[in-house]
Amino acid sequence: MVAQIIDGFAIAAELRRDIAVRAAEMKDKHGVVPGLAVVLVGDDPASGVYVRNKLKATAECGLRSFEHILPADTSEADLLALVGKLNADPAVHGILVQLPLPKQIDADKVLGLIDPDKDVDGFHPVNAGRLSIGLPGFVPCTPRGAQILIDRLLPSLAGKHAVVIGRSNIVGKPMAQLLLQKNATVTIAHSRTADLPDLCRTADVLVAAVGRPLMVKGDWVKPGAVVIDVGINRIEVDGKGKLVGDVDFASAAEVAGFITPVPKGVGPMTIACLMLNTLDSAARRIAG
Repeated sequence: MVAQIIDGFAIAAELRRDIAVRAAEMKDKHGVVPGLAVVLVGDDPASGVYVRNKLKATAECGLRSFEHILPADTSEADLLALVGKLNADPAVHGILVQLPLPKQIDADKVLGLIDPDKDVDGFHPVNAGRLSIGLPGFVPCTPRGAQILIDRLLPSLAGKHAVVIGRSNIVGKPMAQLLLQKNATVTIAHSRTADLPDLCRTADVLVAAVGRPLMVKGDWVKPGAVVIDVGINRIEVDGKGKLVGDVDFASAAEVAGFITPVPKGVGPMTIACLMLNTLDSAARRIAG
């Protein structure tokens, strides 16, 4: 069996086009342009790349961006004050504070101050609670993007076993909640799970979000399974940097039915879903 590649890059582009159409309609009918505020503290190179990609997607989708680039020695008090101003700004529908933050700033305190109705990253405890009990709220962008990909392949997950490797608040836990809402039987696996390869072989849907390059081998995969690789890891190959996922793509693709590549798999969906969450925020504000 040779797996079909899930083209997250193309699906994300399709999603961004749809968002652009909806944003234009919102502007014409209601005079509202969805606005995303992006806050970057410091000069971490990877964070800078992520922010630039997000701002590029914002413009492509016809959304308004508010960029706040702060020095690395910014105090916690100053950052909290900025978040408070963004909470009160009616032109801002989504607030994203890029992580990680410098060590003098308590990230939990900052994320907890963001208005839950502008928390388009879906990290606020209120939105985590809403997801847990099945109420409307913002879902973290990476799990939302992964679920969109899964939905395209398996419109019904009833009776399917899904295994999520990783229990982070950003990906693993919300991913499991989304799969539960789709009536899958879900197992969350992690570093303390016994017989992890055997468990993974039972999965109709296998989501790897553990941050360990090439950990999931082909013989961990159930024949015909849907494999969603959330990992983005940089390794050295022949003296050159290379991006790889948490899944050993070459061996897993020989067994799986469908598989996401790294890059151009889940990554582009993450940014597209940030745009989607911002659009949804503006629509909720209009609806009252």
